[in-house]
Formats: sequence, structure tokens, C-alpha cells
Amino acid sequence: MHDDRDLVEARLERVLDERIRPAVYPESVPLDVAVWHAPGEPVPVAEGLAADPEPIEVGARWGAPWGTSWFRVTGTVPEEWAGRTVEAVLDLGFDESMPGFQCEGLVYRPDGTPVKGLNPRNQWVRVAAPATGGEEVRLHVEAASNPVIFGPRPFVPTPLGDKETAGDEPLYTLARMDLAVLDETVWHLVLDLEVLSELMAELPVDSPRRWEILRAVDKALDAVDLQDVNGTAAQARARLTGVLSAPAAASAHRISAVGHAHIDSAWLWPLRETVRKVARTASNMTALLEDEPDFVFAMSQAQQWAWVRDHRPEVWARVKKAVADGRFVPAGGMWVESDTNMPGSEAMARQFVHGKRFFLDEFGVENDEAWLPDTFGFAAGLPQIIKAAGAKYLLTQKISWSRTNRFPHHTFRWEGIDGTRIFTHFPPVDTYNCSMRGDEIAHAARNFRDKGVARHSLAPTGWGDGGGGTTREMVAKAARLHDLEGSATVTWETPRAFFAKAEAENPEPPVWVGELYLELHRATLTSQARTKQGNRRSEHLLREAELWAATAAVRTGFPYPYDDLDRIWKTVLLHQFHDILPGSSIAWVHREARATYDRVARELDGIIDAAQRALAGEGDTPLLFNAAPHTRTGVPAGAAAAPVTEGRTVLTPRPEGGHVLDNGLLRVGIDGRGLLVSVYDLAADRETIAPGRAGNLLQLHPDLPNKWDAWDVDEFYRNTVTDLTDTDEVGPGDDGASVRVVRRFGSSRVTQTLTLAPGERRLEVDTEVDWHETEKFLKLAFPLDLHAERYASETQFGHFHRPTHTNTSWEAAKFEACNHRFVHLEEPGWGVAVVNDSTYGHDVTRTVRTDGDAGTTTTVRVSLLRAPRFPDPETDQGVHRFRHALVPGADIGDAVREGWRINLPERRVPGAGEVAPLVTVDHDAVVVTAVKLADDGSGDVVVRFHEAHGGRARATLTAGFPVAEAAVTDLLERPAAEQGPAIEQDGERIAVRLRPFQLTTLRLRRA
Repeated sequence: MHDDRDLVEARLERVLDERIRPAVYPESVPLDVAVWHAPGEPVPVAEGLAADPEPIEVGARWGAPWGTSWFRVTGTVPEEWAGRTVEAVLDLGFDESMPGFQCEGLVYRPDGTPVKGLNPRNQWVRVAAPATGGEEVRLHVEAASNPVIFGPRPFVPTPLGDKETAGDEPLYTLARMDLAVLDETVWHLVLDLEVLSELMAELPVDSPRRWEILRAVDKALDAVDLQDVNGTAAQARARLTGVLSAPAAASAHRISAVGHAHIDSAWLWPLRETVRKVARTASNMTALLEDEPDFVFAMSQAQQWAWVRDHRPEVWARVKKAVADGRFVPAGGMWVESDTNMPGSEAMARQFVHGKRFFLDEFGVENDEAWLPDTFGFAAGLPQIIKAAGAKYLLTQKISWSRTNRFPHHTFRWEGIDGTRIFTHFPPVDTYNCSMRGDEIAHAARNFRDKGVARHSLAPTGWGDGGGGTTREMVAKAARLHDLEGSATVTWETPRAFFAKAEAENPEPPVWVGELYLELHRATLTSQARTKQGNRRSEHLLREAELWAATAAVRTGFPYPYDDLDRIWKTVLLHQFHDILPGSSIAWVHREARATYDRVARELDGIIDAAQRALAGEGDTPLLFNAAPHTRTGVPAGAAAAPVTEGRTVLTPRPEGGHVLDNGLLRVGIDGRGLLVSVYDLAADRETIAPGRAGNLLQLHPDLPNKWDAWDVDEFYRNTVTDLTDTDEVGPGDDGASVRVVRRFGSSRVTQTLTLAPGERRLEVDTEVDWHETEKFLKLAFPLDLHAERYASETQFGHFHRPTHTNTSWEAAKFEACNHRFVHLEEPGWGVAVVNDSTYGHDVTRTVRTDGDAGTTTTVRVSLLRAPRFPDPETDQGVHRFRHALVPGADIGDAVREGWRINLPERRVPGAGEVAPLVTVDHDAVVVTAVKLADDGSGDVVVRFHEAHGGRARATLTAGFPVAEAAVTDLLERPAAEQGPAIEQDGERIAVRLRPFQLTTLRLRRA
């Protein structure tokens, strides 16, 4: 029996490869081909169609890196092909092993009508079915010669990632440009045999069903005349009818297939190329929907829909029709599939505001789900944001990539920091590029971890990233798998339909509390520091621009810049895409991102300056504008005359060498190496730095992960470390309240300024690094004299705790994690915060004290810079500046306040006098994250706030203007259906009670 099986399987493989598949196109004639290479960047479609091409032959080289070539193909259908199905087969030089990630094309008719995309697994264009014979064929192909960055030897540094370094040598060889007859019977026979052979391979060796299929396949192959495949394909198919019609078991796993093409908004290609990738895929999918009545396709990322609308109106018209038919489905309700670890509170909220509003405005579609198959882990604050946006589901696949621990569920409720629970699904197919192969379908059924209580899972089906989406072959396989014995069943369904079924069958699934940490790609919290700094700075500038523009609009009639703020928000949200903000894109993407962030900063500074000057009025009094949500120098979210600074900092020599800074609150000892050997809290009579250890210690590690260079840092990096203690200079700073430290290492130079401001319980560390290392990881360490089993990390609309120990593999795997503006550690009654203005990656560890005393040292290390060489070989080379502060004696409220302070410095503007705040809150734990005018142009004031300390809060919000009505809304500024606290309004005073970390949006209608 074993030999029989092996013989049949070997026979099938050879006959399919050598005889049956080649017979799909039994006859062909060459097309005439001409080409025009566009100079520089892509040209409008009309220009490409009108260009004068030159002849080119199959076998010729074409396509400089990142170039665009317009091919014109012409020919005539032979008269003898009348009555047959005829297609153009256009192979630009594809490598079929990699759908996407290479050259692509979009086919147009002479009038500019898009037909479909060309991709490695999708090279055909229907000409006639049936043909009459003699038809003239004229097609145009806009072909992109995108280089293969992620090729047969991935992670090898390459200059191809930027058009400025990629050169102009042609990359591709034109492979096939033919008119061909499609034999649909043979095409179907191929799929019959593929489905059965793939199913057979997944069945147990002794399964009767496997042997039934084996015998049927053997008989079908007997029926094939190898010299006349086309003439005998029908009788071969007839011998498979029985095994293909046997129904699935009633207990079979049920898969909801969703047509899908995960398109990274930028990654191994620039943003401008994604615009074209989306157009090609949308053309493919609208064409496939017309041919396949059961097929359903879902596309996420409102930004990508907007690109089609704005850049390819001819494709947009087809998309709109397919959406109206209910089969081309807007999914996800976010502007892009963003990273969710690093975006700040408001930015994460605005991803849903702008995404959902786009689909509502364009199509009247309300999204129920967050669709994030490829995002690198999920912050614990996300569930309440999803709910506050009016959604209730989450889908992702990426957690299956975790290297250490297997996640225990595929369908569950995810509980966030405030207690909100979101129904969540991880597709057990373990890919967001399912192609309907038998091994994928069988894996989904075997892998599903919720057997016994649930039977449904989802399979995102189609090639992404320029692969062209779902293919007709995938649809044909799904039809055969719809109800087939031995297999899970497959049905095309929308995400909404899937989630409704999944929730109905499993209304009380297990609960997972806290972050969904991806045990992989941890280095994305540090790679491309300038991109991360640009994001952080843009988020805070947007806060300032909205706050001061709204205040000026209410106070002075200042024209609120609705359109500018909308456009800038969308730009910032786009750059939070999960390969841009994480730093895992090519050099071109990050070069453009740096320029974009600079432009955004200039524009927002202009809005802020204009609004503040309108508020300040005419005068010479120096006014301090405070945009932070806490009172600073006596100013809460307004402006007042700059106060006289009280107290002073004394700088004295340290007897053992180095310097001492003392401001009466802290006494800071800095040794001759420029390291912190003491940070003494004078009021608490408590040392901050662990005995025998030194803070402000720069540590350098080798950093060559096993793969995924820009993405990964592998735990073995810790095995080797160099403490950077040699100095060129340690001396007083120019202001008399600081110490300047200069040190060199390798090819790099660091200049630090350690500042203890008068009257502040905060030591500021300003670090400038001129970075010229490769494959190194730079950390900044603060060993603290604290015994803490857990620490707090800021996340969206609050914070959450991670353990400092490694009791289990789950804790040990979190050796690099994300925070926003602060981490906080404490013993009862005393704690320490480390705050930052632009870094995200960090680690916290516990070690035995070195002074022989019992207890532990808890060390916080901030991740500053990496130097991976793939996909950007020059990652982060050059000058960087980071600001951190060590805050001894800090409780969680201090950590929150100091985090905002370092990110929102006060602005000085000359004016006439005090500017009263537009909104104030009387409780320190209630943090206002946004004050703005309503997006609908009504002039209503919108205020968003949350409880930030992790406890209950009873607060009163007071408006600085007459309020006719106050209402709780969702994130889209609509009346809240269920989420939100009860409020009590008394004129301009609105009383509110908040649960821990509760997020609330109020809409204030002006009287």
C-alpha cells in the first residue's frame, strides 16, 4: 500500500508539471511589443498612453530600479480561434516564488480604462470568451520596475532601497508577451488534482478517505492521453466527480474566507509606489468580483482608499460600484494599519476617527472591527479606544509569530487597562496571505485552540504587497472546499458576518488581560530614531495647535484651521503605519519621513504662533504659554507673565573627583567619569542610585540578530556589553546648574548635559550622539536602589504594569518593551520615574545588590540607538539628541506630570497680559489629552480626558465660556451609545466621576 501511494503521488506530480499545466494554454502567438521608459517619477496615465514607444523583443532587459515603463502590446486573434477563450499572457519577468516584492503592472485599454493588474501569479488578461476571430488587440501596461529588496538572500545590505543610491542598471528580462487559447477544461482539471492531492497529503496515512482519493486520482491520470491532454481532460475530470462531491462531516471546522491583499502602506517601497500597488490590486479585485458571484473582498486602511479616489478616479468608479453591491468591503475603520505600541493616546484615537469617518462619508459604512493582521503587538490601552470609536471586534494574525510562548486562544475577549473587553480573533490559518492550499486549510482546523466551544475561524485569502490579491485559482479552490469530505468547509464571507457567527457560537470566550505582546520584532521600538522623534514631536505639536487655535477661536474669532489640521493629522497618522514608525522600511521611506516631519513641524509652529499672538494681544510682557494638562509655573493650559525663579542650584567640586549639584531638593553626585554615583532625595533622606553602581551609564552591545535586522533584537545581545566610561571632558555647564560630559567610542561621540534646575525635583539628562556605528545597540542605564516586583509603563490613556522578574517564560520573553513618556517604579511611599521626550524601547531588570546587603537593584535602561544594515544600510547615521529626566521621590502622578512636562516645553510670547484657559479640571489625576473645535464646523468645543493614576476620580471640568449643553460622545463626536460616565452640568461647570483609566469625550455647545 505504501509503495502504491508513493507511486501515484510521484506520477501525479510529474504529469501535472510536464503535461497538464502546460496544456492550459495549448496554442499561442506572439504579440508585438513596444516600450517607453518614463524619465524620473511616474507620469499621469494619459501621458503614458500618449507616449511614443520603441520596439522591444521578448528576452530584452528593461527597468532601471524604481523606474516606470509603458509597454504597448498589439496583435490579432487568429481566425481559427473563433469560438474559443482567448487571453493575453504577459510575463514582465516575474519570479513566481515571490508574489509581490518585484516588478508589477497595470493593464489599460487605449481609452485609459483600467483592466487588471499583472503579478507573478496573475499574468493573464481576458481578450474574448468566446472569440469571433480577427479581433484586434491593443493593450497598454504601466510597469513598475521595483527592485527585489527582500530576495533569495534576505537581510543582506543593499543600495537598492533608495532611488538616490540604486543605480540605473536594468533589473528585469521580458519573458512572455503572447495571445493564447485558454482551455478551461484543463484549467479546471489542474485545480481538481491540486485540491485532491493537497487534501490527500493532510489526511492520515491509514485514512480510508485518503485511499479513496488516491485511487480516484490514479484512474483520472489513466484517462489522460499524454499526447492529447486537451482532448482527454474532460473524461479525466469525470473520474474525479465522486471524490469531489462527497460532503464534509457535520463536525468539520468552518472557515470564513475573506478576499484580502495586505498592502503595507510603505515598506520595501516608497509611499508613492503604494499608491500604484493599491490601484493595481483594486483593479484586479473589482474584475474578479464581476467574474465570481460568491467572492467577497475586504480592504482596510482608509488612506489607501483615499489614494485610489484621489489618484486613480477610473479605478475608484469601479470600487464604488462594488462597495454598493456589498462585495468590496471597507474593513478595519482605521486610517492605516498602524503600529499600536508607540502612537500616543490622541493619535491612536484619531486613527479610528479619521478611518471610520472616511468610510462613513464615502459609503455610509460603519466598521465594527479593527483589522490589524500584521501589527507588531498591541498596547493594553487599545480595547477602550476601539470601543470608544463605536467598534467591538479585533482581528490580528501576527501574535502567531511569537518565538517563545504559544498564545492559548484563537477566539477570546481582550481586556484593556480600564476593564473594557473586545471580542478578538487570531486566524488559526497563521497567515494573512492564505492561498487556499490544502496544508493551510488543514493547519487552520488542527491548530484552532478553541475546539469544543467554537468551530469558526477566518482566513484572509490573497497575495498582498503587490501580489495582486485573491486569484481566480484561489476562488476555484475555495469552491471545491466549500463542502468536501476530509476538509474544513470554506465559505466566502465578510468580516462582519464572520464575527457575528463567531460571537454567537461562543458568547462567553476566555479572557486575556493586558497587552498582547509580540515575542518578536522588539527592536522596532528603537530603529530609525529620527522617525520616532518626528512622530512624538508631531503628536505634541498637534495638541498645541488644536488647543491654542480653539482657545483663540473662542476668545478672539481666530479662524480655526479645520482643513489644515485635518490634512496634517492624516499625514502623521500615515507615518504611524507599522513599517514606518517602527523603522523597518527602506532608506527612501525614512528619508522622506524626516523631510515630512520637518515640514509638519514648521506648519504647526506657524499655526501655534499665529494663535498665541492673537491671544496675547499687543504688549511687551513676556508671557509663558503652558500646553501641558497640569499647572506649571502657576499656569493651567493658558498663559501668564513669567514668574521670578525661586531658589538656586549650587555646583561644587566633588572631593573624590567630579561635581556635585544641589538645589535643596536633590543632591547629585557626578564622578570623574561623568556618571551618577548619587542622586539623593533630601526630603525623603533616601538615595536613588544603587550602592556600588553608577547611573547615566551608556552601554554598548553588539547587535546582529539571526534575521530581521531592523525588526529584531535577540536576547543573546545581552551576553556582551561595553560600559562607556572613558571621557574626553567632564566640567561645569555654561549655566552654572549643569555638568557637561563628552566621551568618544568607536567612530562616535556623545555629549551630555546633566541639569538640576532650581526648585525642581528632577535631574535632566540631555544626550547628543553623533552616531557612526554599525550593528551596535546603545543603552542608557539607571540602576536604582529600589526593590520592585513590577513597574508602570505609560500607554494610551493610562499605564499598565509589567513584572521586573522572569518567573515564567512569558515574563522572560519581554526583555525589550514599550513605554510612552515614562516608566515608574516604587516601593510603598517612595518611587522613581524615568521620563523621556522621544524614546520608546527599554528594559527593566533586577539583580542582587553588590554591597553585600540583602535586597535587589532594579535597573532601568533606555534604548537610544541601533545600527541595523537591512533594509536601510545607513540606519540612523549622524547626529541625534535625546532628553530624559530622572525623578526621585515620584509617585505615579509625578510620573504622569513630568512626562508631559518634558514633551511640552513652555513657549514665551510677548503680549498684553494673562490668557485664561479655555478648559480646566480640578483633579490632578484627570488628564486632558485634547481641546479642539468639533470636526463638523459647528463651533462646539470638544474635550477629551481620562483618569491617569489608575484609581477613581471625582472631578469638575470648568469651561472658560458660556456652555448651553454638555454631552458625552464617542471618539467621532457623536452622542455616546453606552460608553462614558454620567455627568452633571451646572452652567460652565461639569461634574464627572471616572473609573480607573476611563476615557471620556465631552462636546460643549457654546451658548
